[in-house]
Amino acid sequence: MTFATFEVRTVGDPAASVAGIRQAMHEVDSNLPLSDIRTQVQQADETLSMERMFAKLLTLFGLIAQQLAAIGLYGVMAYVVSQRTHEIGIRMALGADRRNVLLMVVRQGMVLTIAGIAIGLAAAYVLTKYLESLTSMLFGVEARDPWTFAAIGILLAVVALIACLVPARRATKVDPLRALRYE
Repeated sequence: MTFATFEVRTVGDPAASVAGIRQAMHEVDSNLPLSDIRTQVQQADETLSMERMFAKLLTLFGLIAQQLAAIGLYGVMAYVVSQRTHEIGIRMALGADRRNVLLMVVRQGMVLTIAGIAIGLAAAYVLTKYLESLTSMLFGVEARDPWTFAAIGILLAVVALIACLVPARRATKVDPLRALRYE
């Protein structure tokens, strides 16, 4: 069984021209079946469907990893704040205001976060050299695109800042007398 493929350029909506194309084919040879009519956009969508699925899955896994990192950072910061309740109470009893306590806790979390982001970005930059064979999956983006690296770093820093603010705000509400009796 042999197949023939025809490409037809139309003006306007291609779906509206199908009836005219069928009629023209019927006039050429009434025994020729006309099947599998697709527009170029539909054909491109079929061709790229697997790549789009992989991109969506990788995006989903990236978002899950980011959420796990935020939850982990929140857990560590909440634990550190709970362990330092006595110290925070003493600081507040000696005159530290809520703003100073908030800045202290956020600073501690962000120093660790920025160090982690710097190490992670450096490792990712080095490892992309070994992943260059997979760059055919990237459309319009270089494997070592500085804007992508910067955007990811900033996004992780913002998520970490939000994860640090909740325990930091909780630390500012520590009652000095209660904290001194904590241990």
